[in-house]
Amino acid sequence: MHDIHGDHAHAHTHAALAPGTMGVAMALTLSFVAAEGIAGWIGHSLALVADAGHNLADAAALGLSWYALSIAQKPSHHGMTFGYHRVGVVAALLNAVSLALISLWIVWEAVARLRSPEPANSGLMIGVALVAIVINVVISLRLHAASKHDINVRSAYIHMVGDAVSACGVVLAGIVVAVTNNTLADPLVSLVIAAFIFRSSYEVLRESATVLLEGTPPGTDMPGVIDAIKSVHGVLDVHDLHVWMVGPGVVACSCHIVVAEQSIREGQQVMRAVVQDIERRFHITHTTVQVEVEGCEPDDLYCRGVRPPVRHAGH
Repeated sequence: MHDIHGDHAHAHTHAALAPGTMGVAMALTLSFVAAEGIAGWIGHSLALVADAGHNLADAAALGLSWYALSIAQKPSHHGMTFGYHRVGVVAALLNAVSLALISLWIVWEAVARLRSPEPANSGLMIGVALVAIVINVVISLRLHAASKHDINVRSAYIHMVGDAVSACGVVLAGIVVAVTNNTLADPLVSLVIAAFIFRSSYEVLRESATVLLEGTPPGTDMPGVIDAIKSVHGVLDVHDLHVWMVGPGVVACSCHIVVAEQSIREGQQVMRAVVQDIERRFHITHTTVQVEVEGCEPDDLYCRGVRPPVRHAGH
């Protein structure tokens, strides 16, 4: 029996977002938060105040994402051999939690306002909300491309999209108040905004928790990975297979493959073929493969091999 360990690391390239872009978005959002909060207070609009609170969380989310993007660029070292990729995942988790807390606060305030309605300045609501829509749509468009492959950027992107939608709700509430003079429209729209915010935080919360728990990345076809490895010429079986996400764009895999008795050079060729195939087909960018000539323990995860019977002397 012989063991060969192969390790392959390759940075999967995507359109990365510059930390400076996130910093500019944060500054712009903070400036608008101050204006919207004052306008909501003066105009007695809970929808505007709720939207300002959501915007404040957006600014915090953008700041956290900006910090995570900056830290993630630091090189790996002996103390952090994978680098700082998971800083972005932690930032995404905190952003998702903040979204959920904001939605609960909005519900609390909306229920209180339903019990004790207050007149709202519809013109001020509509004007400020229209400005919010423009700002959030511009920032969302800038974050959209990077959000497809970076959970940290995606959490900030969801913040901004959610705020654009909530601002649309404020405009709708302002129109209803102006046309019907019904003060209940303001807290009712706030409840809809809260429901949307809470729903949008769920996916980011689940995905970031999965990464931190080293679960299988969402969308990864594990049976497909097994079949792909087994289909490589020279591979008899695969076991002890693990796939997890280190951070945005960095998916890792480790496995043991079983091959027939052969030379070390031939085993290395099979190993490289496995690494290249699963990277090409599943975008797994960091793979460690151990090559061996016998099977695995019967209770190993993804174990499909059968160990040969032990032959005793004299039998």
